[in-house]
This record gives sequence, structure tokens and C-alpha cells, in this order.
Amino acid sequence: MNATRIIFRADAGLDIGTGHVMRCLTLADALRDQGAEAVFVTRDHRGHVIPAITGRGHRVDILPGNTGVPYGAHPEAPGHADWLEADWRADAAATSAVLEAEGADWLVVDHYALDRAWQQAARPAGIRLLVVDDLADRSHLADVLLDQNTGRQAADYDGRVPAGCTRLIGPAHALLRPEFARLRPEALARRDTLETPRKLLVTLGGIDRDNATGRVLEVLAQAPAARQMHISVIMGASAPHLVAVQTQARQMPMPTEVAAGVSDMGVRMMQADLCVGAAGSTAWERCALGLPTLQVVLADNQMAAASHMDKQDMARALPFPDAPDFASALSAGLEHLAVSDSYRSMSRCAATLTDGAGARRLAAHLMENSDA
Repeated sequence: MNATRIIFRADAGLDIGTGHVMRCLTLADALRDQGAEAVFVTRDHRGHVIPAITGRGHRVDILPGNTGVPYGAHPEAPGHADWLEADWRADAAATSAVLEAEGADWLVVDHYALDRAWQQAARPAGIRLLVVDDLADRSHLADVLLDQNTGRQAADYDGRVPAGCTRLIGPAHALLRPEFARLRPEALARRDTLETPRKLLVTLGGIDRDNATGRVLEVLAQAPAARQMHISVIMGASAPHLVAVQTQARQMPMPTEVAAGVSDMGVRMMQADLCVGAAGSTAWERCALGLPTLQVVLADNQMAAASHMDKQDMARALPFPDAPDFASALSAGLEHLAVSDSYRSMSRCAATLTDGAGARRLAAHLMENSDA
């Protein structure tokens, strides 16, 4: 019997960020643990993370980056069509060729520029489709739809997916690496006894194109509540402002270290007392470990989830880094979490969102519904 084979179509880049590919990598690892083989189809965009895919032992079929060709005629082009940097029909044809050549059982699509029309053109008959989405802004032909955002409702996809589609909605299904479930008991026990947070983690995405990290460090340098803290900054190895942030860190009035391209984020989050973090997919990693967080909104599509978490005391939402009240909001958030009761309340609330085992459960579902 041949191994179950899963094809992933996801991109990373300066505009797209790294989150789509990285969460697909987590699912690919979980599938491999259960006997499947994963192959990625991804474009060579500026800021791609292809070495991260191959470094985890998965095969990659690389498509050209910015082709200079427009998206092309489409019944209703997705709002993020420009992210593809290619003609969508050509992209669908290239993906279909990989699916046929590999004899795939499942196609996993995690891309805001791809929708029902692309899926219909790309998917050969008999191949099941998992769509990972965050926006609920376009139609899909999915057999399974995963939207791991807090505040999302299954009804948000009414009329956008087939009637028989399995909808996996909410952070309980978040695609987290296995270390988060493994480290969870120790992390939660540690936070429940912590008196005063001293170790601050700053992590604002693998790319951080606009250097939100630098803006956060500017504020922390002047914030009274940060004076006694030790700051750890995590950035992607290809982040365009990495050198500038490293220089800025050496000038900070409190101990500040910068690490790039780390492979032990789970341990670093467990050891941190609190976090200034991007309001993206890494929010669920922090929640699994009960890490109190001041969430920096970096994109419009993050605002709804960040606001919902703020209202539920699962994290505190901060405005965009260039907003006039960003500095005061960050400083006030640090002062709020310096109080042990506030700190423990947020830690416990955050931890209710996910246990970190969503990827393992989804991998099992795909395997159980495969023809291999």
C-alpha cells in the first residue's frame, strides 16, 4: 500500500509573511509522524522560507516568484489577489501537474489569493481538499475548512463552502508544533506561582517588514514598568531590519538580546514571563502556554480576533505601532500585567483557548479519510 501523500500550496514573502507556510509545516510534520508524505508547492517570493521546508525534510516544488504577469480575468478576484504575483490559472495548472505526478490524496491550500475558481481548476478528480483560511471573504470547494481564529463562527462560512464540508472553527484546532502541548503543564504551573514578571519576550513575526520591533523597543526604553525587565527579541533570519534591531538592542537601558531564526520558540515562550507579540497565528502558541501578551495589531485582518481576545481577558490588544496612542497603550499594558492578580487571570483565560494538540488531531482526520 502506498503512503498517503499530501500536497501543500502555500507561500511566504515580505508581503505575505511566514505564518501560512509555517503552520502548514506543522501539519506536514504531524502527518509524517502518522505515516504520510508531504510535498510543498510554493513560489520563490522575496522573503520565502523554502530552506525551512527542506530543513524539516519535506520535498518542495518551487514556482517562480514575481512573474510580472497580472492575476488575470477572474469571476470575482480575491481581495489579496496581488499576493500571488502570477496568473492564477497558470498557478492552478502548475499545482494540478504536481498533484497528478505525485498521486496525491489531499491538497491543502493556505493562501488568501486562491479561491473556489482556482481550486476547481487545480484539483483533479478524486483528490480531497483542506482549506486553511482566516478571512471568510471568498468561496471554497473544501471538504474540510479550518479557521483557527477566536471569535469566528461556523456560520461565517455559510454559502462559502459545500454543504458537506467539515468546518473546524476556533483556536482549539490551531496548528501548533507538538512541543507546545508537551510544555503546557510546566508553563501553566510556572505562571500560576509567578509573583512579578521580569522576562519580556518580543516577537513580531518572521518578516516584520515595517520594523514594528524597533518601535516597540523605543517605547520599552522609556517605559517605567520595563526598567527592571530582561528583554528577549526573536526575529526571522531573513527579517529586513534584523541588523538595525541588533544595533538598537545594544543601546537599550535594560538587558536586551536578539535571536534570529530560532528553533526552540516553545521553550523560549515557556521561560518568558510575558510577551509583546504580533496578533497573528503565534497567538495560539502563547495561549497554549498561558503566556500573558500585549498583542500588536499589524494587519487589518488581525483586528477582530485581537479585539475578541481583549474583551475576554485572553490578551491585551494594542493599536498599530504608528498610532499616536501606541506608546501609552503599551506602557499601560505592562503596568496592568505587573499586578499578580491581573497577570494570573490573563494566563488562565488564555490557556482555555487551546491545548496545543490541534495539528495531531487534524492529521489523524486526514489520514482516516484518505484512500491510501
